[in-house]
Amino acid sequence: MTGKSISHGAITVINAMPVGIGATIGVELETRAEFTPGGDKRIVTIVNDPGEDTKMAEYCVEEAYKVMKKEEPAGWTLTIDSQIPVSRGLKSSSSACNAILHAVFDEYKHKIDTVELVKHGVKCAKKAKVTVTGSFDDACGCELGGLVITNNTENKLLVHKDIETYDVVIYVPERKIRKNTLDVENLRALDNQICAAIGIADGYPLNAMTMNGRIISEASGVDNSVAEKALQDGALGAGMSGSGPAIAMVFNEGRGQAYIDRSGLKNTILTKTRGIQS
Repeated sequence: MTGKSISHGAITVINAMPVGIGATIGVELETRAEFTPGGDKRIVTIVNDPGEDTKMAEYCVEEAYKVMKKEEPAGWTLTIDSQIPVSRGLKSSSSACNAILHAVFDEYKHKIDTVELVKHGVKCAKKAKVTVTGSFDDACGCELGGLVITNNTENKLLVHKDIETYDVVIYVPERKIRKNTLDVENLRALDNQICAAIGIADGYPLNAMTMNGRIISEASGVDNSVAEKALQDGALGAGMSGSGPAIAMVFNEGRGQAYIDRSGLKNTILTKTRGIQS
């Protein structure tokens, strides 16, 4: 038997690092995981990025067995394949944690509350040191879809509401930004500015996304010109996602590819927002 699962991605509306309040919008990018117990070795294969460290994945498998109160077997095989580029601010770790936990639980037909599963994934991400805030906002956005606003210090879901279908153009630079290289104190000094964006995130998430992108990119020294050009050319919201360097740009449905063609922008991914799933 093999446990299988699909998780999705998300883009940033509010970066949680300054004040612990974060917000994301789900997108349709997928992470697939397959888990098979057996053998005498524990093997993790990350198809989309084979050079990535596998510790977080191993922690997720270990955590799943603890949740089920089962002994982890001596051997198992885990395969992960994701459309989400790693270490670009696009929630790849959160999506992977969700997918891995789901795959292990699927193998044993174990049922678990959705938000509880997310919290276990956050625990594993923290243990692997791939997150600064715990990324509860990212994990909820990936798992639940729609717009989520969370208190990451308390792992509390504050807002969860549906969102219209939009095209999302994501510009993905070649370089990666690792969480352990971030100047967290510099970002926490932005609390007043970020609070203004948080204040409009529920009612005007795309405007908040634009505000957040300008604030975080300036503080981080990341070029935000791609977002600004998109805004001048019809984007409804645009800005750096997470800690970057990826830039997410939201357009009315059907207009994303036209913008890519018109702008000549390279290294892009075209996806759509993902609403709440029934």
